[in-house]
Amino acid sequence: MQNIGKALPFWGSLLVVPMIVLACVMGGWWFLIPLAYSWGVFTALDDVFGLNMANLDPDTSDDELRSYQLVTLVWPVMQAALLFWAVWYLPRTDHSVLELIGCVFVIGLTTGILGINYSHELLHQANKMERRLADILLSMVFYSHFRSEHLLVHHIYVGTPKDPVTARWNEGFHRFFPRVLKQSYISAFKAEQKKLARADLPWYDRSNPFFLYWGLQALVLTLGFVLSGWAGILILLGQAFVAVFQLELTNYVEHYGLTRKHLGDGKYEPVKPHHSWNASHTATNWLLINLQRHSDHHYKPKRRFPLLQTYDQSTAPQLPYGYVIMGLMALYPPKWRAYMNPRVEKWRSMYYPEIIHWRDYNKGTTPMPR
Repeated sequence: MQNIGKALPFWGSLLVVPMIVLACVMGGWWFLIPLAYSWGVFTALDDVFGLNMANLDPDTSDDELRSYQLVTLVWPVMQAALLFWAVWYLPRTDHSVLELIGCVFVIGLTTGILGINYSHELLHQANKMERRLADILLSMVFYSHFRSEHLLVHHIYVGTPKDPVTARWNEGFHRFFPRVLKQSYISAFKAEQKKLARADLPWYDRSNPFFLYWGLQALVLTLGFVLSGWAGILILLGQAFVAVFQLELTNYVEHYGLTRKHLGDGKYEPVKPHHSWNASHTATNWLLINLQRHSDHHYKPKRRFPLLQTYDQSTAPQLPYGYVIMGLMALYPPKWRAYMNPRVEKWRSMYYPEIIHWRDYNKGTTPMPR
């Protein structure tokens, strides 16, 4: 396989699995080790390695990307083994409630930071096997509708009032999170319903992927109950909540306050790199398989993660820190607004100086002046 050396740093995230196993076996404060690794080590390495502004040739063939692609194919097996082993093992230990919570937390952190992120990479691919692996990963955190919502809603309507996942100006994360939990599920179902209607099919046609979503999630719950009864169900639900929280915290950071140009009649300008926050922090992009190159992901969503391009501040708005620091900052809305609102205002004056009344414009009621 080519590019093995360049791909190797992206494999470092998988080391969190033996750390979690050790935490579950040892109990105590051992759960802090995988937490420190996923949150602390990669963030610290950002200071060491700085920004990576290098880009692979976007025309690189899939054959040359196998060493990158393989990490996303290995992970679903690793996650399933880790999760269901923990569901079986943890209720049979003498760990305290606090120790169990710590273990479930770091498992959820991993199924969110890695699992949902890898599923995001897989669901964008044309290969049916990769899309099914994405569905399996999402079923383990009971967020299967993310595939429909992401492809049929978010990528089409990002930066507009029609996209639930685009964080609004001055919207704190604690308001954003419950809103998105409700609206994204509804918008995903409606998007699939409309898609079926265009083919003259009812929503209950068996081709509706929600039947697959519900079936896979029911299978996960059944396996959890068989392994450890109601304790197994609690572990599954607990880690899923942490994973989804982590996902939506990332979504919040990726698009906060950014708006596409409204052209009138419900139409918006095409998605461009400046409609997503970009971050070129080297090590965090290793952890997140280049998710922080989000400006290019929305501009060219079919690109595999190693081919995502990064941009400077003249082309896309830049986050000052990687996602870990920015996510923690978002949990304290006053600090977040004080830090990010001036950056959004700078972005507005740079790309859309004509717009004066942003309050009405962000509601989609005011067309862009011509």
